[in-house]
Amino acid sequence: MTQAELKPIPVPDSDSKPYWEAANRGVFSFQRCRDCGRAQFYSRSLCSHCQSKNLNWESSKGTGKVASFSVVYRAPTAPFAGDVPYVVALIDMDEGFRFMCNVLNCDPASVTIGMPVRVLFEERAGSPQKIPQVEPLK
Repeated sequence: MTQAELKPIPVPDSDSKPYWEAANRGVFSFQRCRDCGRAQFYSRSLCSHCQSKNLNWESSKGTGKVASFSVVYRAPTAPFAGDVPYVVALIDMDEGFRFMCNVLNCDPASVTIGMPVRVLFEERAGSPQKIPQVEPLK
């Protein structure tokens, strides 16, 4: 097995299964509470704002802006060594939630706070599971 094939692969649970299934179809999804109307990410069985169980899955437009980021120069584990330097970022999505991911397809030095991005789906070697990441919006 190559180092890239050793990268972690998500294991869906009952709360996250719809999210990961949507990702495999190329859809970035999130939950919205039907009671308070707030969006939330990552998936949970209760609304993180009002604790309602009345949650709905929605498809994101897949666009947002970089809220914060860090450039990683030293891989945390061997499977990521071939990726350095890479960017880990917090993305404020247009639908009102934030998620953490990597910024791909650009020079890490070009990433800025407020930079518009769009979701893409990374395929990991040895797995059918697609991983949502972002790239600069062109």
